[in-house]
Amino acid sequence: MNHDTPTAPLTPEKILQTGMAFWASKTLLSATELGLFTTLAAGPLSAADLGEKLQLHARSRLDFLDALVALGFLQRTDGLYRNTPETALFMDRNQPSYIGGLLEMANARLYPFWANLTDGLRSGEPQNELKSGGANFFVALYADPLRLKQFLAAMTGLSHGTNLAIANASASALPWHDWRSFCDIGCAQGDLAVQIALAQPHLTGKGFDLPPVQPVFDDYAVALGVSDRVQFSAGDFMTQPLPQADVILMGHILHDWDMPTKHMLIQKAFDALPAGGALVVYDAIIDDDRSQNTFGLLMSLNMLIETPGGFDYTGEECAGWMGQVGFASTRVQHLVGPDSMVVGIK
Repeated sequence: MNHDTPTAPLTPEKILQTGMAFWASKTLLSATELGLFTTLAAGPLSAADLGEKLQLHARSRLDFLDALVALGFLQRTDGLYRNTPETALFMDRNQPSYIGGLLEMANARLYPFWANLTDGLRSGEPQNELKSGGANFFVALYADPLRLKQFLAAMTGLSHGTNLAIANASASALPWHDWRSFCDIGCAQGDLAVQIALAQPHLTGKGFDLPPVQPVFDDYAVALGVSDRVQFSAGDFMTQPLPQADVILMGHILHDWDMPTKHMLIQKAFDALPAGGALVVYDAIIDDDRSQNTFGLLMSLNMLIETPGGFDYTGEECAGWMGQVGFASTRVQHLVGPDSMVVGIK
C-alpha cells in the first residue's frame, strides 16, 4: 500500500504574483503621490468626493480606490473610504511618523530606474541619473533644505523600529552600562542618537553628518528633550577622521560603498574607539546562506541601480572585515524586520 502524502499540484500563482507585483506597487505609489491618505486624514469620503478632490477620472476612481481596499491600505464602509490604522499613522503628510517621503522618492526616481535593471546586471553600472551624465541625487538633495528635511524624516520613519531595538538592547547584546559616549555616523535626522539617549540616560552622544543636516538634527533633539546630551558634529566621514567615542554606530551606511570604502570606514571606526569600545553596524544584512533575507538581497540590487560600487553583505562577511582591521571579537544579531547588526569589540 502506498502511504505517500499527496503533493499539492504545481501552480503558476507565485510566479504571476511576483511578476506582476508592480501593479500593486504603482497603485500604492500613485496614491502617495496624489496625497490620498493625507486627504482622508480629515475624515471618510465617498468615491465621488475623493475623485473631485484628487482629480480622478470617473472611469478609474472606483477601481483605484477599491484596489487599495483589497490591498489593505484603505477601509470602506457604506460607500465611504477611510485610512487603515497603518496608513493613518505612516502615510499622512501632517504626521511626524510620515514615511511617504521615501515612497515619493521611489515613485519619482527608483521606479523608472528599476526598469533598467537588466542593463545594470549586464554592465555593472548605475542606472540612475549618473547613467545619463546627470548630477548625483544626494548632492541635489542636500542642496535643497526642504527636500532634505522631508527625506530625513522619511528615513526616521523607516528606521525607527530598528533604532528602538538598538537603544533598548539587552546587556548581552550591547552592554550600554559599560560605556559613556557614542557617535552615530551619517546620523540623518538623529533618531538613533535620540532613542539611545532616551533609553540610556547615563550616555552622551553625537550625530556626525554633513553640515546641511544640522538644523534638522538640532530641532529633533530639542523636540525629544535630549539636546543637553546629544549634539551635532558637522563633517564628512569620507574625508575626515571620525569623532572619538566609546561606541560608534553606522546605520544603513556601509552598504552604499564599494569594498575599499567599506574597509576604510571600518578602519576609521577602529581608530576612533578606545580599547573595549564597540562598532555597531546595521543594515538589511543578508543571511549567511543568502537565501532568506529577500529584502536585503533586493536592497543590494538597488545599490547596483543607485551607486557605482555599493552592495549589501552577510553578517559573516562584515564580521570578517572587522577582524581584518583588528577588532578582537564580533557578533551578529537580528534586530527587527530585515535589519540585523554586527557588533565589533576593540
